[in-house]
Amino acid sequence: MPFHFRQFDYSQNVHRLIIFPLEIFIVFKSENALKIQADKYVQALMIYGSAMNLNRVRILKDSKERIGPTVYWMSRDQRVQDNWALLFSQELALKQKAPLTVVFCAISQFHGATVRQYDFMLRGLQELEKSLAEKNIPFYLLTGLPEEEIPKFVNKFMIGALITDFSPLLVKKQWNKTIADNIEITFYEVDAHNIVPCWIASSKQEYGAYTFRPKINRVLDEFLEDFPILKKHPIIWREDKGEIDWNKIRESRLLGDSISEVQWIKSGEKEAHRVLHDFIKNKLQVYYELRNDPTKDGQSNISPYLHFGQISAQRTALEVLENAENRSYKAFLEELIVRRELSDNFCFYNSNYDKFEGFPNWARKTLTAHAKDPREHVYSLEEFECAKTHDELWNAAQIEMMQRGKMHGYMRMYWAKKILEWTESPEKAIEIAIYLNDKYELDGRDPNGYVGIAWSIGGVHDRAWKERPVFGKIRYMSYNGCKSKFNVKEYIERVKMPIS
Repeated sequence: MPFHFRQFDYSQNVHRLIIFPLEIFIVFKSENALKIQADKYVQALMIYGSAMNLNRVRILKDSKERIGPTVYWMSRDQRVQDNWALLFSQELALKQKAPLTVVFCAISQFHGATVRQYDFMLRGLQELEKSLAEKNIPFYLLTGLPEEEIPKFVNKFMIGALITDFSPLLVKKQWNKTIADNIEITFYEVDAHNIVPCWIASSKQEYGAYTFRPKINRVLDEFLEDFPILKKHPIIWREDKGEIDWNKIRESRLLGDSISEVQWIKSGEKEAHRVLHDFIKNKLQVYYELRNDPTKDGQSNISPYLHFGQISAQRTALEVLENAENRSYKAFLEELIVRRELSDNFCFYNSNYDKFEGFPNWARKTLTAHAKDPREHVYSLEEFECAKTHDELWNAAQIEMMQRGKMHGYMRMYWAKKILEWTESPEKAIEIAIYLNDKYELDGRDPNGYVGIAWSIGGVHDRAWKERPVFGKIRYMSYNGCKSKFNVKEYIERVKMPIS
């Protein structure tokens, strides 16, 4: 079945036909059909002729309006183009006839982040500063904890309104709460990362893709729209912000870190779009056939850019739809939209997303029942990290991650499941898997990473399978199973080759 995404003229009271992978919906238009109720506070701020859907916006703190500059505290979405949080910030600033500025907090020690992730992030931010300057929007790079630095900035410059982008992770929620408690202005949050805002896609934690997919499909056409252009901001920021010494900041973050930067991938918004266009031109047509073969270069390689927000998932989907011709684009959009936004759903509604307690009840029960099962092999964190297991395939996957900062997606599942098999408990397994993932992967500390590990070890978004030792009813993966799907020896040899 071909993929169609059609939106008819609403003024004619005709129907909309939405055909999405695995689902078909025919929705008849009526005056209030599928109207998504915005947060009650955001309704009061609807701007006539707004260029964006304000259902993307929530208010974290409602306060009296104060005349002053508008600030976008950038965190998860580090880009100028196709950024709903930045577009909303500019719309609000123009309404108030106020200057607009963007601030970012660089934290010296952020949940185990290494030189690898910091270097990639900082190079992207350096490019971003130049792009913002072309729009008359200054960029401040603050150093320190956001819950301390953002209130200071707000008070120092008598800011009128504060906007931030959305993240489902606990650390960002805690920052938001502390900041809201320490400022006296309205504080907005915009989901600029998901196509459908997380709180609108579903109001609860979903069991799996099969329950989430219909919900997101029903509202997808409300949000999968093209972006307005960010204007050159007409009201000038009058404060002297000084020059950012990028080399000094980079050196201060890299001091004493043994994890090297990666050279095979370049950072930045421009490079992210180049990689996307290369994928669409050269790989998309064969994505379905090659995506699960780690001996082939069949994946998009945009996950680091999505993680740092250097490219918009929405823009990615729109570009892919323009070039859609076969089942490969369906498979890619399933991963980009349904699976990726399902990960945000899990982390948003489950505060134990990185712990054993976050697993579904059936998985906790079966893993506990098999917790005392004898393990043929038990390895320490150091042995795992140094790729010193008996399994050459697992070792190759670990080495790939350490060297490239990106393990092949199929191998991530095998890698995590074997950690469960070779540790003394599932609690220890998830701890080790998250530690290694966050230390070496460019896209560490991401909802997709947490959910991928929770799927592999704890059955999240999966079902019960045939019971076996150690795993219980958790889905099993084996060396021989991998051999049946791809050339294991070729993959191992490929990992040994120099990175180009």
